[in-house]
Amino acid sequence: MAGRILIADDVATNRIVMKVNLMEACYEVLQASGGQETIARARSETPDLILLDMMMPDMSGAEVCKALKSDPVTCRIPIIIVTSKNDSGSRIEALRAGADDFMTKPLDELTFLARVRSLLRARDTEEELRLRDSTCRELGFAEKTADFAGPALIAMIARHKEDAIGWKTALSDRVGDRIIIMSKESALSVPHSGAGQIPDVFVISSDLAKPDEGLRLLSELRSRSETRHSAILMVIPKEADHKAATALDLGANDLMYEGFDPEELALRLKTQIRRKVQADRLRETVRDGLRMAVIDPLTGLYNRRYAVPHLVGIAERAEETARPFAVMLLDLDRFKRINDTYGHAAGDAVLQEVAQRIKDNLRAVDMVARIGGEEFLVVMPDTRLAEARRAAERIRRIVHDTPVNVSGVSEGVPASLSIGVAMGGPGGDAPEVDQLLDIADRALYLAKSDGRNQVMFSQSAA
Repeated sequence: MAGRILIADDVATNRIVMKVNLMEACYEVLQASGGQETIARARSETPDLILLDMMMPDMSGAEVCKALKSDPVTCRIPIIIVTSKNDSGSRIEALRAGADDFMTKPLDELTFLARVRSLLRARDTEEELRLRDSTCRELGFAEKTADFAGPALIAMIARHKEDAIGWKTALSDRVGDRIIIMSKESALSVPHSGAGQIPDVFVISSDLAKPDEGLRLLSELRSRSETRHSAILMVIPKEADHKAATALDLGANDLMYEGFDPEELALRLKTQIRRKVQADRLRETVRDGLRMAVIDPLTGLYNRRYAVPHLVGIAERAEETARPFAVMLLDLDRFKRINDTYGHAAGDAVLQEVAQRIKDNLRAVDMVARIGGEEFLVVMPDTRLAEARRAAERIRRIVHDTPVNVSGVSEGVPASLSIGVAMGGPGGDAPEVDQLLDIADRALYLAKSDGRNQVMFSQSAA
C-alpha cells in the first residue's frame, strides 16, 4: 500500500467519497466517526495521515487535533482538516490547533490527492531522518545539538514588487524572522551569495512575469543542492486547482490562494520554519555523527557497522506498520580477476563506480552499504516482492551493460553483479535480521553457482 490514511468524519457519505478517491490511488483507508474514536484509532493504528472533519459529534476537530499533537505517540502524524467551512477564522483555528493543512468541501480530487502525496512525502523523509538519527545515537556517535535557533530568512518573490512589499509589511509584526524581497534572478543566484544567505523559506507567486514562471522557479530551486532543503510556499490564483496540484507535485511544501489572511500566512510560515529547523538538525546529526565512523572511505557508502543496526530499525518499523521490506546482498563477479588483470587501482575505480550505480538506481529512503571487499548490502523499506525484483534486475542490468571507464583502459573494464534477495516483514513467522541476512546470502550463493550475473530470490520470497 502507498500509505495508511485515517478518515475521521461523522457523515458516512463524506467518508465514502474520500475513501473511493484514496483507494483508487492504492491507499489503505481506516475510518472513524467521532473524536474519541479518532484519537483511539490513531494511537492503535498509527496511520501515516489523518483527514479530520472540523465538526465531530463529541469533540471539535480543533480539540481532536490538539489532543493528537500533544500525544508523543501521535504528534508526528500529519493532519489535514477537511470541512465545509471556508472562512479565514476556521482556517486559522485549525492551523493554531496544529493542523498541517486545511481543505474545503467539496474537494477537488486533483488537488486533494496532490496534498496527500505532498504530506506523505514529507512524513517519509522526516521518519527516515529520525530513523538514521536513532541509529547514530544507538551507535554512540550523535551529540545533543543546541536547541537555540536564530531568526529564519524568508524570501518573498511576487509577480509585482509591490505585492511582495505588501506581504512583507503584513507579516512584519506577526513573525520575528528576517524577510527579504527577491527577484527570480536573485533567487537562482543564491548559491553565489555565500553561507548564511540561503533563504529558509521561499514564498513565490505561481505566475511571475510569465504564466507559471513561479512553478518553473520552484522546480529549479528543488533541483539545486543549495536550495533543495529550503521550504517553499506557493501563492496560487483562486480557483486554479490545476496549478495547486502541479505546485505540490513539483515539491512545494505548502500553498495559499491569492487574497490570503496575513495571520494564516504567518502560521503556515512558522510551521514550515519549525520543520526545516528540525530536519536540518537531524540531517546535521547524521552527517557529522557518521562521517568518520560508519562511512566506507573508498565508496562513500555506509559500512557494516552502520548497516546492521539500521536494518534492525527497518525490521522493527516494518513490524509496527505491517509493511514488507527487501534485503539484497550484491557481490561483484570475479573481482580478483579484475585486480589481477587491470591492477588494484582499476579495481578500486570499479568498486567506486558500481557503488554509485547501485545508489543512483534506488530511492532516497533505501540504504546501500559496502559490507565486505566487493560485497554490498541494500535494504529497501516499504517494498513488496515485485518492486524488489524490478529494482534488483535494474541494478544488475545497469552494471553489466556498461563497462567501467578506467584511466589507461581504452575499452573499459567489464563488470557484473550476482544478487541474492530475501523479503522481511511483519508476522510471527517473520525471520530475524540475522536469519534474513543468511537467507539472502544463500540466494546469492545460488546466483553465483548458477552462472553469475543474475538475481536469485530465496524460496520463501519467490
